[in-house]
Amino acid sequence: MKKKDDKTNKIVSTLNYFTAVCFYIVSIINFVNKDNSIGVVYLCLGSTFLCLGSVYLNKDKDKNKK
Repeated sequence: MKKKDDKTNKIVSTLNYFTAVCFYIVSIINFVNKDNSIGVVYLCLGSTFLCLGSVYLNKDKDKNKK
């Protein structure tokens, strides 16, 4: 069961990183189009998903140490 959890955490963290990159791209597009308020929202969402991705990777590393 441990192998399945490790693989699941890696997949989830990768998807979170991909989502963060997508939000960052959309925020850059909004900043270029002078829509700053929505750009800030997407920038914050991208940062949130970036943090979530690192949390899932840390869970994976903590399980490997035990």
